[in-house]
Amino acid sequence: MLVLLPPSEGKASSGRGAPLKLESLSLPELTGAREAVLAELVELCAGDEGKAREVLGLSEGLRGEVAKNTELRTAGVRPAGEIYTGVLYDALDLASLDPAAKRRATRSLLVFSGLWGAVRVTDRIPSYRCSMGVRLPALGALGAHWRPPMADAMAEAAGGGLVLDLRSSAYAAAWKPKGETAGRTATVRVLHAPTRKVVSHFNKATKGRIVRSLLSSGAAPKGPAELVEALRDLGYEVEAQAPARSGTAWALDVLVDEIH
Repeated sequence: MLVLLPPSEGKASSGRGAPLKLESLSLPELTGAREAVLAELVELCAGDEGKAREVLGLSEGLRGEVAKNTELRTAGVRPAGEIYTGVLYDALDLASLDPAAKRRATRSLLVFSGLWGAVRVTDRIPSYRCSMGVRLPALGALGAHWRPPMADAMAEAAGGGLVLDLRSSAYAAAWKPKGETAGRTATVRVLHAPTRKVVSHFNKATKGRIVRSLLSSGAAPKGPAELVEALRDLGYEVEAQAPARSGTAWALDVLVDEIH
């Protein structure tokens, strides 16, 4: 099972010690594309701060994020699973998983990123600010920048098993499963059962709990239909819609009564 996650907007501080080594990151097919984004992002943020904030969509109160990006090549690093914070990652709570669940997380989780393309939770990265929705002056829209290299990298990463896609639309723009891979992919919405509406906070929190439940239980669904049964066994109320045509993903709705 491969689980695709969005990053968090907020991030923990960079680590101490040795700086980033791009060649050490997972999915080495992305190294060239990572270097291109990294180089332009550092140059942008080392220049006119106002322009950098405009490009990155940052308010005056977040000007420190621009300064942080200038130090990406020299800042200390930490595992990506420690860098990403926020509602989904608080609910997932990787640090408190038992050893077997942590090993499953290392194998299964892939976090998409505007700067790195995608990383494993054990990949060591510095804290940064660059969403997938950014359009850099030279490279252009990052979603489009990542699509060609991501197509090659994800063909191997997805393998032949289930792909559980929990990304937001901005990050889904970087790679869309096609053909046979799409048929074994499941996307998930979390709906407030009484209103049938998506609410951002508990959508993220529930997705984090879903991933934690799967990792902790050791469930190993082979495909979307088995995933539906696994989630129901774990106590989730799930409605599933199988693809109407080949080359499209399964759509799962997880219904939640309480917002928390």
